[in-house]
Amino acid sequence: MTGFYHETAFYGSDDDFLAIAVPFVEGGLRDGQPTLIACAEKNTALLRGALGHENAVTHLPGADQYARPADAIASYREIYGGHARAGATQIRAIGDVPHPGFGVPWDWWGRYENAVNQLFAEFPLWGLCPYDTRITPPEVLADVTRTHEYIATASGEHLPSPDFGNGRPLSRPVPDVLEQGAPQVSLVDPTPAAAREAVNKAIKGTELTEDNAHDIVYAASEIVTNGLTHGVAPVRFRLWADASRVVVAVHDQGAGPADPLAGLVPTTATRSAGLGLWVLHRTCDYVSMGRDEDGFTVRASVGGSDTGHTQGRSSGTSGK
Repeated sequence: MTGFYHETAFYGSDDDFLAIAVPFVEGGLRDGQPTLIACAEKNTALLRGALGHENAVTHLPGADQYARPADAIASYREIYGGHARAGATQIRAIGDVPHPGFGVPWDWWGRYENAVNQLFAEFPLWGLCPYDTRITPPEVLADVTRTHEYIATASGEHLPSPDFGNGRPLSRPVPDVLEQGAPQVSLVDPTPAAAREAVNKAIKGTELTEDNAHDIVYAASEIVTNGLTHGVAPVRFRLWADASRVVVAVHDQGAGPADPLAGLVPTTATRSAGLGLWVLHRTCDYVSMGRDEDGFTVRASVGGSDTGHTQGRSSGTSGK
């Protein structure tokens, strides 16, 4: 095949997972195709046990490969490009994309699943993204049918997804649990400098690492700049924090960027804004960008992993 064959699969048992994944991997190995596995720990173990000798498979630990959507895109594009330049006419990759069943917020991974239809289109790639129905929320499964053109089944069928590209928006971002309380900082139309100063004051005494502190100050400055430059006033900046985690949000009355790739790759649109949204997506623990009836909101958070939104670094232990 040519181009990107983007396929999902829904399974409700370990046996069904293996019935879908093993033929996919074995087919790539049999035909001498570069074959990558980037699954969570449980599914990786299942595949290792079922495949036996698998020296030809490239394992990409899922917790590392799917740390952040922008990182995953950059990594995969480098890997696929290398195989294509080496003469590969078919590449296969199977991976567990993070979602709330793994303790990870979905919306930026939903954007990822949508964006790669364009970003991987130049490669001779068959990508399989299986989802465990025992732990995947219904709204995620609905988004997956919209972002994958094909659905594989445990019986060996490869069916067109009836909802692919139907135009309905993906799930909206979910506010962080810290936002249930009053913000520690609330500013209207602040300058980027004022936002940086407010964040620096608010995070004193927290347990953030030096890197996290730097990242959230930068994030506040950049998303305020983005709102003032590209949004519709008023631009409202807010900050919430606990001992180990900080969340900032900027809301304006506009519709947000028209480019669905904004933040996920260094697109032409983000170059004009100094690559800021893309840098946020590669440094912060979580970034969301969403529209609602009141306008457009960008959120970013750093620190902590036991409350609110956690990073995509979960071990991904599936339900039994």
